[in-house]
Amino acid sequence: MDGVRGADRREIRGARGHVRTLNPAREQAILDAVQDLLTEVGYDRMSIDEVARRARASKATIYRRWTGKAAMVAALLHQLALDYPPLPDTGTLRGDLVAGLTTFCGVVRRKHALVAGLTTAIRTDPDLGRLLGDRIVDPGFAEARRLVERARARGEPVGDVDPATLLEVCEALVWHRLLLTGEPLDEDFVARTVDHIVLPLLRR
Repeated sequence: MDGVRGADRREIRGARGHVRTLNPAREQAILDAVQDLLTEVGYDRMSIDEVARRARASKATIYRRWTGKAAMVAALLHQLALDYPPLPDTGTLRGDLVAGLTTFCGVVRRKHALVAGLTTAIRTDPDLGRLLGDRIVDPGFAEARRLVERARARGEPVGDVDPATLLEVCEALVWHRLLLTGEPLDEDFVARTVDHIVLPLLRR
């Protein structure tokens, strides 16, 4: 038995409307195993069997909560995204951009091995790509739009550039520095990116 009891249950509705339950502690153990394996061997080599072994759970328990590897990984990244601090309202567009990019750089430094383990899978697994888009990418774009709308409400000059495009530019610069050049994601990098790239694009 899986030890699912009363207030310890976490419930989701399956594709056919039935309720699937899982003890939160058991679910966390499984997601921790997923994170470790993604970091160590990558998505392609991660197996449900090994996740179950590390989490000391049955495969039946895993499949009662998730439909497969892609769904487990999406749930893990969604959980990690919820742990990120919300972007603060600093009172200025520049301040908000600096705070947001600084936060993103910190997350990337901590989780780059995990993301690297997913790089090929995102391109080759349509289900994973779709789930990651729904749970991670789209909320990030929404946060970028809120930041820009907040600046407009304050009366700051903001052009018609799509905030999602600016987010993609910032992410590309961060990953290029981390994976290719090895240069630090420090305060100087954040300030130069905001002052020489992001703000000019937003205000053109």
